[in-house]
Amino acid sequence: MPAPPNGLARNHVATLTVENYLKAILMLSVKTADKRVSTGQIASSLGVSPGTVTSMLKTLAESKLATYTPYEGVRLTESGRALALRILRRHRLLELFLVETLRLSWAEVHEEAEHMEHAASDWLVDRIDDFLGHPNVDPHGDPIPRADGTVMQPVSTTLASCRPETRFRLSRVIDQYPDFLRYLTQSGLELGVRGTVVENVSEAGIVTLRIGQREVSLGREAAEKILVETE
Repeated sequence: MPAPPNGLARNHVATLTVENYLKAILMLSVKTADKRVSTGQIASSLGVSPGTVTSMLKTLAESKLATYTPYEGVRLTESGRALALRILRRHRLLELFLVETLRLSWAEVHEEAEHMEHAASDWLVDRIDDFLGHPNVDPHGDPIPRADGTVMQPVSTTLASCRPETRFRLSRVIDQYPDFLRYLTQSGLELGVRGTVVENVSEAGIVTLRIGQREVSLGREAAEKILVETE
C-alpha cells in the first residue's frame, strides 16, 4: 500500500544505525520547543562518543534526513521525521504484540523490540496493527504512530505534580529500564491502575499513594517518570 504524501516514507532504505539515530533524535526532540537536539543528548541516549555522533549527523544531513549545525544541534527534516516515525511505529507495535501474544511482561519487551524493529517489514507491521485492533498506545502507554504518520498525544500529567487527594489513572511510564518497571509491578503500579495521592511532600521528595488497600511511597524522581490522567 503506497504511503500518503506525509506518511511514513516506506520506500526509504536505511541502515540499522541510521534508524537508531533517527528514532533517538525524534524521541529527544519531543522535549524541546524548537525540535533541535544537541550532540551531547544523542551521545548520552545511544551510549556513544560525541565524536561518533557528529560523524553520523553529517551523514544524516548529506542524506537530507536532518539539518545539522555544529555547536547548535540537529533537527529532523520532513523525510527524516517520517522515517523515524515509521521505526517508532514498528517498535511500539512489536512491544504490544509480544505482550498480547507471548504474554511477556512490560519489563521484557523493550530490548526484544529493539532487535526486531529493524527486521520486520512494513507489511508485517501493518498485519500486526490489524491483528491488535489498531491500538493507540504500547504496553508502557507510549502513543503508537499511525500508518499515515499522525500520532495521538494523550493529555496527562506527572504523578509528582499531583496534589494530595488527587484521584488518578496511571496512563504512561516514560522510563523503560527493566528494574524500574519490575519495581512498579511489585508495587501494584501497572498501566491502567487507579489510585489516590495521599501525600506529596516536596521538601522530603516523597509521594505517597493509595492503591486499593495498600499505600506505596515513591521518590520524587520516580514519580516524575509516571504520567497519569486525573479524575
